Amino acid sequence: MRRSTGCSASWILLAAFGVVAGCSPPADDASSEPEAAAEATPGDADEMNETSGDVPIPIMAADLEWADLDPEGAPGVQIATLWGDPASGRFGAFFRLPAGFEAPLHTHTNPIKLVIVSGTYIQQPEGEPEFHLDPGSYLMQPGGDYRHTTGCDAAADCIFFAESDGAFDLFVVEDAAPEA
Repeated sequence: MRRSTGCSASWILLAAFGVVAGCSPPADDASSEPEAAAEATPGDADEMNETSGDVPIPIMAADLEWADLDPEGAPGVQIATLWGDPASGRFGAFFRLPAGFEAPLHTHTNPIKLVIVSGTYIQQPEGEPEFHLDPGSYLMQPGGDYRHTTGCDAAADCIFFAESDGAFDLFVVEDAAPEA
């Protein structure tokens, strides 16, 4: 059973390689004032705990709740959301790509920060050489018109932590010619 003990998205410890991914409290910090907390309804408690940054929320790897990201468009790709809502806004989550996975040329609306946890993540910006990121590597992936392919080496599944200030989306570039 996963229990929310009251930390924000701000303190996720990736102890395997000593990286702490942080985020700052929301711009409207009124929820951290005692009066605001006293006025909160029971339904607001989990939301406040996940975003306040006041208390740590440890989540063991075995307790991650994995779900299919898009069974039709990206079979085998899974997501374990840690905070926020990747479908509608700011979020932090682990993604798992199956070994050998390849996504076609695409873009995302929002920038995404990634830290590779396991496997070898492969990305190729349009017209540029591909690069490989091993565990412990970081990528600041631009949003907007940054056209790229994404893949995972065939040797093992890829797991990476991703954080964004906006919703996760993926737009396949329709006019891309297949590579020979």
